[in-house]
Amino acid sequence: MTTIEPDARVGAGELKLAGDFAKPDMDQWQAAVAKVLNRGRPEDKQLSGEQSISRLRTSLVDGIEIEPIYTLADAPEKLGAPGVAPFTRGTTVRNGEMDAWDVRALHEDGNAEYTRKAVLADLERGVTSLWLRLDPDAIAAKDLTDDLADVMLELVKVEVSSRTDQEAAAEALLGVYEGSDKPKNHLSLNLGLDPIGLAALNGGTPDLSKLADWVKRLEGMPKSRAIVVDATIWHNAGAGDVHELAYALATGVEYVRALASQGVGVDEAFETINFRVSATTDQFATIARLRALRTCWSRIGEAFGVTESKRGARQHAVTSWREITRDDPYVNMLRGTISTFGAAIGGAEAITVLPFDTAWGLPGDFSRRIARNTQIVLAEESNIGRVNDPAGGSWYVETLTTKLAEAAWKVLGTIEAAGGMAKAVVDGLAMKELEPVIAERAKRLATRKQPITGVSEFPNHTESAIKFTPRPEAPERAGIEWHRDSEVFEGLRDCAIDNPDAKVFLACLGARRDFGAREGFAANFFHVAGLTTPQAEGTDVDQIVAAFKESGSTIACLCSSAKVYADLGLPVAKALKEAGATTVMLAGNLKELGDDAAQAEGVIDDTIAMGKDVVATLGTILETLGASK
Repeated sequence: MTTIEPDARVGAGELKLAGDFAKPDMDQWQAAVAKVLNRGRPEDKQLSGEQSISRLRTSLVDGIEIEPIYTLADAPEKLGAPGVAPFTRGTTVRNGEMDAWDVRALHEDGNAEYTRKAVLADLERGVTSLWLRLDPDAIAAKDLTDDLADVMLELVKVEVSSRTDQEAAAEALLGVYEGSDKPKNHLSLNLGLDPIGLAALNGGTPDLSKLADWVKRLEGMPKSRAIVVDATIWHNAGAGDVHELAYALATGVEYVRALASQGVGVDEAFETINFRVSATTDQFATIARLRALRTCWSRIGEAFGVTESKRGARQHAVTSWREITRDDPYVNMLRGTISTFGAAIGGAEAITVLPFDTAWGLPGDFSRRIARNTQIVLAEESNIGRVNDPAGGSWYVETLTTKLAEAAWKVLGTIEAAGGMAKAVVDGLAMKELEPVIAERAKRLATRKQPITGVSEFPNHTESAIKFTPRPEAPERAGIEWHRDSEVFEGLRDCAIDNPDAKVFLACLGARRDFGAREGFAANFFHVAGLTTPQAEGTDVDQIVAAFKESGSTIACLCSSAKVYADLGLPVAKALKEAGATTVMLAGNLKELGDDAAQAEGVIDDTIAMGKDVVATLGTILETLGASK
């Protein structure tokens, strides 16, 4: 039998798992990074350690820098604890149960019979709370009672929202609950009032004068709330993490002030406000933003004199509508999963997953089931909600939380100095602040620095449209506009759909080992716009020209290696021009033509490579092919 000496047992002394290894320092790490990045670089262009690190630095669209590595020096002085001020690590303390957040299903189908059945199906299969949108293009206020007829109101949280008439939606929900015979203190509802958000969507001046009246209507219902600060409307309008956070805080500040001026105590004002926020595929930014909102809201509560225990922000996270794609919609399931993970780890009290076919029309039974089960699997099989703030203490997450909080606080100061969020909406300051962010995101999308899988990268250009139920026409809005990130690429794809003969010929020079990589890159590039890519391969110029003529295209793209380009690139390009090509492109760099590069002007019209503006280039190609709208 083997015996274990007392000093070898875990807990008997300090256990150093890496005790036999030398402790690396930052200089060593930088040198290792430089060694990798310098492979293949000329001697006179070698990168230093610091230059190598700078190559690995990235940034959020707001300008927040992300370091490639974090160290103990980035750790917070105090880690804090969940459930206590400043609530960075959570407002609601999780007790270890797997169902740690509300699985909240969105319903917006105006077919009352279908919605009633869908609501019941959701509740029977794992949904724990409901969110109903009441609008002319969604659920009618008069149908709400029937839609909720099978719901046990004392067991299920229900909230409403509206993009057109929030007071009518609130009255409809109150009508359902006021007709209930259940004890008021057992009921949980949210009226979804957000007058600043409503004015932002529709134009006009926000009316905050009735907020206290709505709060009083909920007296005796301690589990119910009147107000939702909906930050997703700014996310959908183009806000990054900083401005979404800042605008949520600025709007919340306005509501607390308004309620206080109408005789509502600051503690009660804080109690009646919930936040609706986006959850994106940048899981770490989502985690940090939810943590930062709680930190900042607690600080605001301190300034207002709110009792410390009541300063925590409650957040309902919704997977990003802006990130949902129409094309290759099944990838949206992955986006929803990543976003839900970020929201759950970030400590959201409720999460809504938008169905994968949202961009096409009204969700069907299958997409609703997938949306519901995304949360249930993560909660009940992956158990991601059992632990409080599992990202807490991560040097990266803690640093990002602090950076987002500080940047948002600065924007909040700008809004406050200009007269507050309501005035910023009316004067246009709120959207003006977003212009640089929107422009930067558009640039990243166009160059694929911010790729969209299935759309701008690895597009399935031959896919068929999915079956869907069209959405009713929505009322025109006079306020801020919403745009999905993929819309610009979908516009390109639509041009090709309307012109099925639009194509780009690929001249693949040499053997597959020569052109394979470039062929794959070029085909992917042109498929973004839905263009077909007939091709020919080999070294016989006459055969390549014959295949080009047979293709019926007027645009050709050369695909091969630098070695083959130097021998065949220019001769093939000239032959294609003589055969009627209006545009000849090259996948790679003109320098790869070697000595012939100087003669390429007027023969090779453009090149494609990493970092190319895909949107502008494909727009020009479609126009040349007569396929642009």
